[in-house]
Amino acid sequence: VAKLCVCDLLVAQCDVNCCCDPDCSAADFSLFTTCSVPIVTGDSRFCSQKAAIYSLDVEANPPERIFKLIDQVNPSVFCIHATNYKQALSFSSPEMPTAENFDQLLKQFGSASFSAEPDSWNMNTDAQNPSDANETYRYEYGVPIQTVDAFLRLPSPVVSSWCSDANPAGFLVNQATKCIRSLSAEKCGTVQAVSMLFYINSSILAVPKSNQMVNITVHSIVVQSLNGMRTLLNGSDVLRLPMILDELCINIVLGVSYHITYTDAGKIIEAAASFVLGAINKEALSIQQSFEISFTQVHTKPVPLSGNPGYVVGLPVRAGFRPQGYPFPIEILFAALNTNKYSQLTILQSTSNQDCLAAQGARTPILFGYNMISGCKLRITAAMTCQPLTQTLLDLLKGQSFPEYVASFGNSQAQDVLDWVPITHLHISEQRIYNIFQSSCQIPVSLEMEVKWTKYGSLVNPQARIVNVTATITTTTLKQLPSGRERTIPITSSVVFTDISSSAEPGYKAWPTINAKLPFDFFFPFV
Repeated sequence: VAKLCVCDLLVAQCDVNCCCDPDCSAADFSLFTTCSVPIVTGDSRFCSQKAAIYSLDVEANPPERIFKLIDQVNPSVFCIHATNYKQALSFSSPEMPTAENFDQLLKQFGSASFSAEPDSWNMNTDAQNPSDANETYRYEYGVPIQTVDAFLRLPSPVVSSWCSDANPAGFLVNQATKCIRSLSAEKCGTVQAVSMLFYINSSILAVPKSNQMVNITVHSIVVQSLNGMRTLLNGSDVLRLPMILDELCINIVLGVSYHITYTDAGKIIEAAASFVLGAINKEALSIQQSFEISFTQVHTKPVPLSGNPGYVVGLPVRAGFRPQGYPFPIEILFAALNTNKYSQLTILQSTSNQDCLAAQGARTPILFGYNMISGCKLRITAAMTCQPLTQTLLDLLKGQSFPEYVASFGNSQAQDVLDWVPITHLHISEQRIYNIFQSSCQIPVSLEMEVKWTKYGSLVNPQARIVNVTATITTTTLKQLPSGRERTIPITSSVVFTDISSSAEPGYKAWPTINAKLPFDFFFPFV
C-alpha cells in the first residue's frame, strides 16, 4: 500500500494535495493545504493488512508531510485470510470485437454460460511471494525498456559533452541526444559503441520480466562520406562492422534512430533501428554521435506531437473533427482527426500582392503562444453576386475544412475524445455599410480566434493546456454601387493566446500565486 496512490493522475508530475504522489518533493508538500487521500488500504475485506496514513504537519516551518505504515485488523469474523485467484486482483482490458476475432469471441462467450476459472489454484505461490500480485507486467510511461541483458541504451551526455552509455530509453519518452565519443582510427575496431552490433545484438523484452523477446531489425543504413554527403544503401540486411581501409576507419556509427511499435496494453511488438555510418581519418581524435527514439501505437498513424504532455511554445496547435457515426467504429477517429496533412489548426497566409482571390488555399499553421494576424484586400465590382462572394470569403477565412476540436494537450491521442476541446463559434454583425449591392448582403470580413490556456500540473514544471477556443466571424452589410464603380474591402484573420492561469474566469480554476518580494541580491552574481 505504500506504493499505491489513487490520486496520482499526472504522469511524472506532482498532483496538488496528493500526499502519496511519488513525484512530489518536500518543496511541493510545503505548499499543500491538506491531503486529499489521508489513508490508503487494500481490500477492506482482508482480515489483516497494511494501511498507509498521510497527514500534514502545518506547525513545522516549512510544513511537512507525515507518513506512517500501520497494521490494520478487520474485526469481522467473515474476512478474507488469503487470496488465491490472481485474475481477480486486476482488471484486464477487454478484447475489442473485429472481423477477424468475432467468430472466436462468439464461440467463447456466446453461450448461456462460460467459465472464467483459472487453470490452477495454488495458495502456496501467493504465500511465498505476495508481492507478485502487485507486479505490473506491462510497460508504463517512463519505465526503462528492458532487454535480455539489461536495458535499451540511448547514449547521452551526462556531466560534460562526452557520451555515457548508462542512459536507459524510457517507454513512450521521445528523446533526441547528441554527444562526443573519444575515438582514433587505429582503435576503432575495438570500441563497441561505434559498431552496429552494439545497438542491435540484444533483444527487447515485449513486457517487463517476461520471456517474450522482440528482435531489433535494421530499417535503413545511410553512409556519410568525409565531406558530409549521404547515400542511402539499397540493402539494410547487411551488418557493416568498423574496419580500417587505406588509413581510414569506415562503417563507424554516427547516428542511431530507434522506432518502437507498441500496443495499447503496454506491450512492445516491433523494434527497428536506422543507422548513419561514416568514416574518420587518422587525424581524428573524437566523433559526434546522435541518438533518437520514437514510439508509435499499432494500427495508428504517427503524427507529430506539439508537446508531451503540455504544449511547447512555437509548435503547431493540433486540431481535427469528429467523424460521422461516432463512436462506432472507433478506428475512424484516427483517420478523421485531420484538417490537413499534420492535423493542425491553420490561419490565412498573407501574400505579397495582398489579393484575396489569389490567396485562396494558402494557409499557415497556428503556433502555440504566438499571436498572429494576417489579411488581404478584396476588390469588389458591381458585377459580383452576393451568395458566391460570401461562400468564397468563408472558404478564404476558415479554409476548406475548418476543424471542430482542438487538442487540449500537445500529445492528445485521437481515441481520447475527452482530451479534445470543442471550438465555439460566434457571429458578429458590423454596422458599416458598403454601397455595392442593390439589396443588402451580409459578407464575412474577419475571423478572430481566441485560445485560452492554463498552466496544469506541478508548480515546478507546469504544462500548458488549452481549455477553450473561440472563433468569431464578423460580417458587414453591402449595398449596390453605381455601374463601373469598384470598392476595396480589407479581409483580416487573427489568433490571440490568453493565459488564464493568473486571473481566474468563471468556470476555470485559478493558478495559485505567492505574493512575495525577492531580495535585491537574490540572483547575485547572476543577472
